Amino acid sequence: MAKLQYAGTGRRKSAVARVRLIPGKGSITINKKSIDDYFGMEILKKAVRTPFEVAGAEGKFDVVATVKGGGFTGQAGALRHGIARALCVADRETYRPPLKSAGFLTRDPRMKERKKYGLKKARRASQFSKR
Repeated sequence: MAKLQYAGTGRRKSAVARVRLIPGKGSITINKKSIDDYFGMEILKKAVRTPFEVAGAEGKFDVVATVKGGGFTGQAGALRHGIARALCVADRETYRPPLKSAGFLTRDPRMKERKKYGLKKARRASQFSKR
């Protein structure tokens, strides 16, 4: 018999998180590591857990996620987005309104700006010298 699970995909910058929610006690596993082993900073762990706090679903689901690309902050944001989307799949009427008002269902569109020719970075020009 197949387990009941809810899936969601979250993205932030160049990080992509594939999230599965399984009814359980609230353990979070990222790339086969616990959240405490994967993320060092407490603020990132808190960011991953906020969708559960906002929706009032703490301790109801176990999270199994795989994350690729980006840095730690982008991956934490992608996980938050994926968890929020998966919660909406689990129970749309209950979880969607608080998550929507908190802004967790909106994908953050901010990306790294491309480097332009003639410049050192996206906007950084070489230093001006009169002589």
